Formats: sequence, C-alpha cells, structure tokens
Amino acid sequence: MDVLVRPPATHIDGRGRPSYKILAWLPHTEVPRFKMNAPATADILAKTKSIEPWMIEIRRRLHQTPELLYELHETTITVQAELDKLGVKYEAGIAQTGIVATIGNDSSRCVALRADMDALPIHEEADVDFRSQTEGKMHACGHDCHTSMLLGAAKVLKEMEGDLKGTVKLFFQPAEEGGAGAKQMCDAGAMANPKVEKVFAIHVWPMLPSGQLTSRPGSFLASTSSFKIKVTGKGGHAAMPQLSIDPVTTASKIVLEAQTLVSREQDPLEACVISFTTIHGGSIYNVIPESVELMGTIRSLSSDNKDHLKKRLTEVAKGIATINRCTATVEFDGIDYPATSNDPALFEEVFAMGESIVGSGNFPICSPVMGGEDFAFYGDHAPTCFVAVGSRNEGDGCVYGLHHPKFKADESIFHIGTALHVAFALENVG
Repeated sequence: MDVLVRPPATHIDGRGRPSYKILAWLPHTEVPRFKMNAPATADILAKTKSIEPWMIEIRRRLHQTPELLYELHETTITVQAELDKLGVKYEAGIAQTGIVATIGNDSSRCVALRADMDALPIHEEADVDFRSQTEGKMHACGHDCHTSMLLGAAKVLKEMEGDLKGTVKLFFQPAEEGGAGAKQMCDAGAMANPKVEKVFAIHVWPMLPSGQLTSRPGSFLASTSSFKIKVTGKGGHAAMPQLSIDPVTTASKIVLEAQTLVSREQDPLEACVISFTTIHGGSIYNVIPESVELMGTIRSLSSDNKDHLKKRLTEVAKGIATINRCTATVEFDGIDYPATSNDPALFEEVFAMGESIVGSGNFPICSPVMGGEDFAFYGDHAPTCFVAVGSRNEGDGCVYGLHHPKFKADESIFHIGTALHVAFALENVG
C-alpha cells in the first residue's frame, strides 16, 4: 500500500467536518445484525487463535525472502506448498505470479478474499531475528502478514468446506506496490468462472492499536497518478545567465504554481494533493543545465478530480515553460489507481461482523487516507470492502509506519485478520 501515515480515526462534528478523535460513528442507517451468533464467532476466534503459531512461522519465512512486483517466484512456491498440504485447489500463473485458490461446493454464489504478496525496494533496519536475507528488499508494508493470514483462512475454511453453500476464492496477488497487480488479476479472469459477487481484503495498520479495526463507508483511499515533467532550456555559464535559457528557475515556477491548482481551483472540502518529490538537473555549481526533470504524484478521493488535475498540471507546466522561453514535456507513465471505495451496504455488514470479533467500540470509523491501493480495481467488477487491522504495539516496538525500514508488525493480531476473512466468507456462502 502506498500510504500517507496519519492518525486514522475521525470525529464528525455538527457541521459534518472531521476532527481527529476516535469515535465509532456511522451514517444514520441501522447496521444489519451479523448473522452469526456469539458462540459461532467465539468458535472462529478459537480456531484462528489455535493456528496463529503456524501463520507466524509462514510469515517469517516469507519475510526473509522478499520479492518485488511480479518476480514472486520463491513466494509463490511457499504459498503453493502450503495450499498443497491443505488440499486446497488452485490455479497458479494468474497475472504472471498470482494464485487463485478455491474452496467450496457450489458455484452459484461466490465471494473472494484477497492478499497481496510483494515487498518493497527498501533495506531492512528492523530489529528482528528473521530479517530480510535479500539486500535492498523488505516486506515493509505487511504483505507477508496478509499472505499468511489468508493462508490461515484457507486452512479454517477447508476444514469447514462441507458446510459452505457457495465458493470462496482466495486471491494471492502480485504487484500491489506500483504494478497494479489487481488489474492484471481481473484482466486474467480472476473475477469470473464463477463470477465473484463481493471482494474483501485487510491491511495491517501501524497507526492503530493492536486489537482494533478501522475503515469507513465510501471513499477510504485515494485515486493516484504519478507524473514526470522535463523542462528544457539552454545551458551555459552561471556567470552569464543572459546567454542561457534557465530551466532551473522555470522548473521552480512550475512547482510553486502547481500548488494553486489545489488551493485555488479545487473545492476546499475535496481532498486533493499535488506533491513534487524529486528534482534533478545539473551537475556542477557554475553551469546552468540544459534541462531539469521533476517527478511527483497527484492524489484525490475522486478519480474525476485526479483527471482534472492531470489536465491542468499539463497546461500549467507547458504554459510556464513557454513564457520563460523553455519547453516542457509532461508524462503520466505509471498506472493510475482508482479511489478505493467501500460499498456502503457491504461496509455495514463488515462493521457488524468486525465488532463481533474485536468487541463493541473497537472499530472506530476513520477519516479518508490519501494513500493508494490497487484493491480498488476489484471494485470495478463487484462490491468491495477494505478494512485495516491495528498492528501498533509499543511494548514490542511495533511503532514505525508502513514503508519505513524499521517497520514491524504485531504478529499477535494474525488471528483477528484471519477471523475476519473466515467470518466474511461464512456470512456470504456459509
């Protein structure tokens, strides 16, 4: 997950504005009663708690062998081996290195559970005895945790397969971190045959205490895009700028003017951001370079707003370059992620089952987060719900944010994440 770390919980005041206090709040609709009774929920938790050591052992193996994007060869070997032991049917090679496993007895009803498997190009600095054994690669976003918890769900659901009245698909997905693996999974037919009616996923959340859950109805995570702007002028000696056409000053004007696209062209109540994150140009103090390259990201909770900002950034960059006698090329060379939006009715069901697992008051509604998630692509095909599982445990040093080289996840929450997967499946096809 590409995520901006900030406190996730929000309070909605009398004028509908958010403030950052935890309060379990829902729209003025009644949450449907969770179908499973307390003993059934307790039974799920007992099952998932009993296999937690097994999940932790798998997670630590995955953590030591992180792989990037679609190059998940060792990772998929591990996942397939565990599915084989469980007797779970699967098809490998979906979206290059993805896996679609199936559990159930009837194709008339079908839901999917998803876990991402890829790591990040980060050198690990976490103080754990199962650190990454691959230089420059690390599971800094908890995808190893997600994979292990979904394998835990596979184990529990396989034992209950005779009671299922439909099919549960398990998506072990590559390339969430910038590769849009979810889109490739959908394009490869993961959502069809049988047709998936609902999709659920979880994400570890180091901004929230362990033992709690958080999410929200509607827009949860942002629509994202990345850009590259190359400003070209005429190089020359820094002592004689009049003989050059300076791309450095022109690039600086673009950076500053682009901020007004959010502050002066967007509704202040609509969350949008344009961030420039790299500037490259020149190699010596006394030479004006020929060109300067800028890179950055656009984010919005609305795909339409994001697309509008892309159009206006292009116009502004080229316009400023022209009046400063430079030229500018603007490229959006990555894959845009749609906004991750929770289906309101499905969210209410998940909220009810989540509270049955972690207890009333332990599922605060959060404010939207400007990070992006390719889970959004599944929402183009079926209702989806994405839930964050608190993993912050100061006593164990699990305090660093996602994508941090010292990121650690509280493994004692694995039974909660797995229980949510199982409860979602049983609620819909049980």
